[in-house]
Amino acid sequence: MTAAKPRVLVSDKLSDMAVQIFKDRGVEVDFRPDLGKDKDALLAAIKDYDGLAIRSATKVTEKLIAAAPNLRVIGRAGIGVDNVDIPAASRRGIIVMNTPFGNSITTAEHAIALMFAVARELPEANASTHAGKWEKNRFMGVEITGKTLGVIGCGNIGSIVATRGIGLKMHVIAFDPFLSESRAQELGVEKVELDELLRRSDFITLHTPMTDKTRGIINKDAISKMKKGVRIINCARGGLIVEADLVEALKSGHVAGAGIDVFETEPATENPLFNMPNVVVTPHLGASTSEAQENVALQVAEQMADYLIKGAVSNAINMPSITAEEAPRLKPFVKLAEVLGAFVGQVTEEPIKAVEITFDGATASMNTRALISAALAGLIRPQVADVNMVSAPIMVKERGISVSEIKRDKSGVFDGYIMLKVITEERSRSVAGTCFSDGKPRFIQIKGINLDAEVGRHMLYTTNADAPGIIGLLGTLCGRHEVNIANFQLGRNRPGGDAIALLYLDAPFPDHALAEIRANSKIQSAKRLVFDVA
Repeated sequence: MTAAKPRVLVSDKLSDMAVQIFKDRGVEVDFRPDLGKDKDALLAAIKDYDGLAIRSATKVTEKLIAAAPNLRVIGRAGIGVDNVDIPAASRRGIIVMNTPFGNSITTAEHAIALMFAVARELPEANASTHAGKWEKNRFMGVEITGKTLGVIGCGNIGSIVATRGIGLKMHVIAFDPFLSESRAQELGVEKVELDELLRRSDFITLHTPMTDKTRGIINKDAISKMKKGVRIINCARGGLIVEADLVEALKSGHVAGAGIDVFETEPATENPLFNMPNVVVTPHLGASTSEAQENVALQVAEQMADYLIKGAVSNAINMPSITAEEAPRLKPFVKLAEVLGAFVGQVTEEPIKAVEITFDGATASMNTRALISAALAGLIRPQVADVNMVSAPIMVKERGISVSEIKRDKSGVFDGYIMLKVITEERSRSVAGTCFSDGKPRFIQIKGINLDAEVGRHMLYTTNADAPGIIGLLGTLCGRHEVNIANFQLGRNRPGGDAIALLYLDAPFPDHALAEIRANSKIQSAKRLVFDVA
């Protein structure tokens, strides 16, 4: 009996060529480009499909996922997956793919276009002239040549904007925690801290993803540090700017103009930024060119078809890119590598210059490329929320971080383990781990200190000089702040030497408690950690 063809529903607009790719590769496809706008109709239809291809109009909610018993893959034609409930999809074992680099040039060009439009007041001048007015003296713009362009987020899109700015004879400065000095020199930009960028820039353009650290990065406090007359461009994510604070600064004249393509709430049919004379707004057009739309449509069709027919996974947000043959053996160590990267990424605040990954014993014979990608994804995910195993190595390379690999025969008591070491200007930091027969990742060494520690979802990591009273200090503080400790692991390199503690918590460690523990002279450092242990 011939196996039934996998079925894909296309609920947003994709090109005819993209639809044909599905058909040519043996996938049955239903092209219903307006279904994403009808929640009830989509909910009724989704139960029959193995794959769902979308752009931004379709909202893949937990309710929709629950109604899709056959769904195996969701493909987003574009980079942003804000319209997909990824945790719900992950819990159901549904792969979520995106196309991270298909619209980079288009988005970068739109940012440059908005910068010109704001600098020369082009929309207002256009409307005035169309109205039969000749208000030549009304529209007094500013030159871009010689001005300082501040780029917040110098990854794939931000680096393109930076090079375009340099081509326009601007002085480009950049803030990005993962941008190394060597990569900055290669791009021709000056690497600075955020406060310095705010203080010096004539134009500021945002190209960072939305994370807990970047949400509201442009707010009243940040604007107060900017020079008067600054112009702000945002083609990244709406929530990066506190819109009410920007409106106030525009009205006061502290901010001379803004070019906004993305908004806190979309679709944005009403917004206080609308109709302000010094603001240029567009309806999330950053990726809207025929070239970019075609690129991401073709790419998502190829990826989804390859998965449904061959089992190949690429550009997955929530699953490693590994073959079906090696998956059973490799999967636990992929999770381990990701956890090790996530640990270092959460405790390292200064820019990383180099990453060194050692595969000892059995791990040296595995697909170390996948393991390296998983470690790098974990490492930079605290800064780049939608990174995956495919895009992580590219993003790390763009930031000038060198990655080296060491393979060696078994050197200790474990059949195989992975050690991740990062090097910054200030220090080097390492963590090692392995998987036991249960397949769960475990820490076996942190900061050169041996221990045996499971990985919990919510943890607190502290370092201190080995001395009496630390356990009591941590326990008392947690008790005072009603923080329940599920488990406790300690380690030290020698009596009176360096010591560490790992606390397993039922919930995230509170901010006020974290501030108190950091203020204690006996504690050298304290970091709140979160791991995906599902």
